Amino acid sequence: QICKEAEAAILGDGAAVLVLSHGKAGQSRVPVSSLLAVGALHQDLIAKKLRAKVALIVEAADAYEIHHFCCLLGFGCDAIYPYLCYLSLLRVRGCTLPLNKRIENFRSGSDSGILKVMSKMGISCLQSYKGAQLFQAVGLDKEVISKCFTGCKFVLNGAGFNIFSQDAMELHKLAFPERPQPMLVDEEVEELDDFGEYHFRSIHETEIHMNTPDVIYKMQEAAQTNSTDAYKMFSTWQNKITEQTEIRGQLDFREEECVPVPLNEVEPAVEIVKRFCTGAASFGSISDEAHRAMAIAMNRIGGKSNTGEGGEDPMRFTQLEPGEFEAGAVKWDIVGGDTFRSKIKQVASGRFGVTAEYLANADELQIKLAQGAKPGEGGELPGHKVIGKIAETRKATPGVGLISPPPHHDMYSIEDVAQLIKDLKNANPSARISVKLVARIGIGVIASGVVKGKADHLTISGMSGGTGAAKWGSIKHCGLPWEIGLAETHQTLVLNGLRNRVTLQTDGQVRTGRDVVIAAMLGAEEIAMTTAP
Repeated sequence: QICKEAEAAILGDGAAVLVLSHGKAGQSRVPVSSLLAVGALHQDLIAKKLRAKVALIVEAADAYEIHHFCCLLGFGCDAIYPYLCYLSLLRVRGCTLPLNKRIENFRSGSDSGILKVMSKMGISCLQSYKGAQLFQAVGLDKEVISKCFTGCKFVLNGAGFNIFSQDAMELHKLAFPERPQPMLVDEEVEELDDFGEYHFRSIHETEIHMNTPDVIYKMQEAAQTNSTDAYKMFSTWQNKITEQTEIRGQLDFREEECVPVPLNEVEPAVEIVKRFCTGAASFGSISDEAHRAMAIAMNRIGGKSNTGEGGEDPMRFTQLEPGEFEAGAVKWDIVGGDTFRSKIKQVASGRFGVTAEYLANADELQIKLAQGAKPGEGGELPGHKVIGKIAETRKATPGVGLISPPPHHDMYSIEDVAQLIKDLKNANPSARISVKLVARIGIGVIASGVVKGKADHLTISGMSGGTGAAKWGSIKHCGLPWEIGLAETHQTLVLNGLRNRVTLQTDGQVRTGRDVVIAAMLGAEEIAMTTAP
């Protein structure tokens, strides 16, 4: 109906501007998603060769985040009027600013957020971003993609128009309940429930989060007391959450087609854990004590810890003398052979802390081309954290913020990656060279090129990894699940005869034995875990 009315307005009335509005929504009128409407109309006008004749403006009540604005612009609209946001600003408690200043601040913040997204894609002007559809979808029905987001890459068929209709009806019921609500203490303010979009809420029917208090408590209890019962309870609860939040939760083992073998024929646990490593958490983003703890723990089990892109204190390159060692607020009982040396040294675009000595003291050198939780962004450490030992280790000026350029400013092509790989091999001929890539549709082709560039190891980083230096929009809306990227990489390398030349690793909220086994079945030979440790 929207498409037909738009066509009639253009051809019959000569309209040059079309406004898609939620303004008429009410108790008897249920609004549709502004993004679905914009996408469908944009594609319909293109098919009828009418898109260039008209501008599309969206008067939206459901657009309030940076990602919402980016989607609307990316799928074809020319301007956005988020009127419900402006109305909400009027209701802010404890704010003395006039409304026009509040709106000005909101628009300034939104502009900065959109610019941040554009910069991650290497785009410098909005005209190039509008209608470019630089998105990838997970779990959308083919009919929705065909009708509203024609040409958008997607994986996993899923939610169709019936699901969006159901969501619209549920939201409408919240706005116009069948039974009147009791009077609030503050009669001038109408409040809606907090759905837990950003923070965990224990009330029913809220957004499910991977990190819940009870699960974290059981994980810590298991680690602190070495309790098998506590760990089993943790893994049971965590796997239950994974079923509702992650793609791997929808996979099941086909045990009926397997022939069990005696446990003594299975590779022992002491050998399996040697394939574990920590993800790249730099010194400065985490404390010196935590950084050292992960290093000594992984060295004791035969695994590997990763320095991240913040360098490493040269004092950690040597073995420790047996006895008690104190660092900050922590004391360790050192045994023979213990060391705080991280076997994996990361090299990112900022080259913070990277020296010849740093490169020489590595078993593996990892080139950070992408980070799963914030692809397209470089590492960032605010100036107030760049002090003392942190500044010294990173070879930086105290008080000056450190921001690595976005990786695509460092590596323009596979040839650039191949050159850096060669340089690192020359710096440390005995080290394995790893390249960290973000899970995405099409990663298989990129991975093949990197392997041809002589990389020995690939890390496929999923969207669920934790970082404290990323915007909410990056954490919630960037990257794809590692299951998608890992499966595509493994299969593409096999098809191109390259699989035997490289070791595959994955990371992104891998927490339980079930997660590890599924990663291995999808092609991973090594597992990186950071948030849980």
